[in-house]
Amino acid sequence: MNTPAISGLLSLTLAVAGCASMNQWTAHEDEVKRQAIEEYESAHQQVKVIGAPEQSVAGNTAQYQGLNNPLKVHSSRQSYAKHSVKNINHYVRGLMQDMMSNIDASAQNQVMAVSSFVYLDTDYQQGTLLGNQLAESFMHELHEFGVPVVDYKTTDYIRVTPEGDFAYSRDFLELQQDHPMRLVLAGTLVKHQGGVLVNARIVSVNSKMVIASSQGLIPNDVVNALLSNASYNGVELSQAN
Repeated sequence: MNTPAISGLLSLTLAVAGCASMNQWTAHEDEVKRQAIEEYESAHQQVKVIGAPEQSVAGNTAQYQGLNNPLKVHSSRQSYAKHSVKNINHYVRGLMQDMMSNIDASAQNQVMAVSSFVYLDTDYQQGTLLGNQLAESFMHELHEFGVPVVDYKTTDYIRVTPEGDFAYSRDFLELQQDHPMRLVLAGTLVKHQGGVLVNARIVSVNSKMVIASSQGLIPNDVVNALLSNASYNGVELSQAN
């Protein structure tokens, strides 16, 4: 066979091999994009970013269709992974569901109040940002479950000041003394090597009988994500826990 023929055959062979390699690479890209889309859709169904506008999965999935570079797909997957970090509300929701699963049906219709969670090794008179936020989160979850809940820190008026307008107070002299609550949701906290153990329970105000209870661990990274507003020049003065 002459040299031009050999050269032409070699070029044809390389072209075919090149096409096969290109098809494999394209298939690899498609597989990476498919996995990224599935991972994002799964995360979107499980996680709701507070304060972020609701967006349809289809709308977000569309942006993946234009990604031809696997490195870009990988970068996008990393950015969406950051939103999968659970906040304290996720753990409160689990504790609430556990309590409501072992509460008497009649108790769900009784007016309930929520108090701050306190650390077990204190005199129960020391509040913390974590304990107060747990109370706020449980109050929201009770309302979501349809349980009548009273916010006893609400005053009978709105105090108007140059700093703002306020309906809440922690001064008991400014608050209504008589409330129709029959149950109270309260709890204790214990520092653990991996986080904070939460002991939550619903107790009858009159009989002091425990109506329902639940326990759980909130990881340290979730607890530390709570930031106190007590700061000076951007330096934190007190920790959440």
